[in-house]
Amino acid sequence: MKTLIELFFTFVKIGAFNFGGGYAILPFIEKEIVINNGWLNQHDFIDLVALSQMTPGPISINSATFIGYRLAGLISAAVGTLGLIFPAFFLVITVAATVKKYRTSYWMDCAFLGLRPAVIGLITAATISVGRTSLVDIKSVLIAAFAAVLVFKTKLHPILIILASGTVGGIIYGL
Repeated sequence: MKTLIELFFTFVKIGAFNFGGGYAILPFIEKEIVINNGWLNQHDFIDLVALSQMTPGPISINSATFIGYRLAGLISAAVGTLGLIFPAFFLVITVAATVKKYRTSYWMDCAFLGLRPAVIGLITAATISVGRTSLVDIKSVLIAAFAAVLVFKTKLHPILIILASGTVGGIIYGL
């Protein structure tokens, strides 16, 4: 029971600061799950990121669900997911009217101009953190470069790029 309560409030804290969504939340999830609570190690966290990216839905919700499931099964998966969405639910209801009312104000525009680069910083931090563990040799760097080229030069769906990278990794590391 204690673990469920800790899990819920850990994801409430993560959900309360989930600005920018997607990859911007990964450094916060990593700090809470890997560093503060020790529920996953760094390698498991990288696997979680890959799995969360491959499955449908937001990466933060997928992460909460997978971490909860890993800790104690279906009940804790639901608890982690509910903890993550709980603050957003109330924040959206509370803030939506204010943002709508003041969206065209000078100060609101200034606030959003400050938030955008912060989100880029969070995404960059997540990239560096994941890269430290994932880019372990020249083969992994080449796979990352291959995936980046496919993202920027083709219109392939990200899932196809992930599958292609997994296939290439299987072949390269399997030889």
